Amino acid sequence: MTPIVIIPARMASARLPGKPLAPIAGRPMILHVLDRGREAEIGPVAVAAAEAEIATVVREAGGVATLTDPDLPSGSDRVLAALQTLDAGEAHDIVVNLQGDLPTIPPAFLRAAVAALAHSTADIATLVAPIESEAELRAPSVVKAACAFPEGQSVAPALYFSRAPIPSGDGPHWHHIGIYVYRRAALARFVALPPSPLELRERLEQLRALEAGMRIVCARVDHAPFGVDTPDDLARIRQAFSPNESHP
Repeated sequence: MTPIVIIPARMASARLPGKPLAPIAGRPMILHVLDRGREAEIGPVAVAAAEAEIATVVREAGGVATLTDPDLPSGSDRVLAALQTLDAGEAHDIVVNLQGDLPTIPPAFLRAAVAALAHSTADIATLVAPIESEAELRAPSVVKAACAFPEGQSVAPALYFSRAPIPSGDGPHWHHIGIYVYRRAALARFVALPPSPLELRERLEQLRALEAGMRIVCARVDHAPFGVDTPDDLARIRQAFSPNESHP
């Protein structure tokens, strides 16, 4: 396996415009995510930028960035477009889609997702963590994965994903973490598929893969890393990085 890590990034976030360049501890958020990708040491890391200002910041910091069409419909489309530019010779057979709003993701989590795909015959691997409260379980913003881990194992097939609290009954519930590791052919197939009915209903693009018969495996990690989606999230992550620093 020869992985490559690609971080999709665009300025036009509905809830937090300009998110990739939002400063955290004196550096744009995208550079913190780039650091986490490099620290995983699983392969080269690049940013798939929708705008030139993101690419400029990454390149000036010594990183690799490629421009992609700002009108692409999703991060997965952006990752594939960048892959085709960065690796036209197809040297990399595994593609890690690292979300650009996870500046504190432990590098070990990325390694766990890659290992889950390496030790399975699935098309895609992703991550889940235990849900720790009733509020977390009920929150529509927290995506739940229906999966069950055999005793002593940390990888299980994903049967469904939902914003609803699934499955019912006693037992653990799992918080889905939006990191995806694709076999290269699976990424190309996924992007070529039209949006599926359940994907549109739940607003979860991974359901497109399941509805098309693609297989997803979940690797279990101990906690869900904090994602930055709103101004309040940004304030919280800034405080975590620099507790004594004020920000505009």
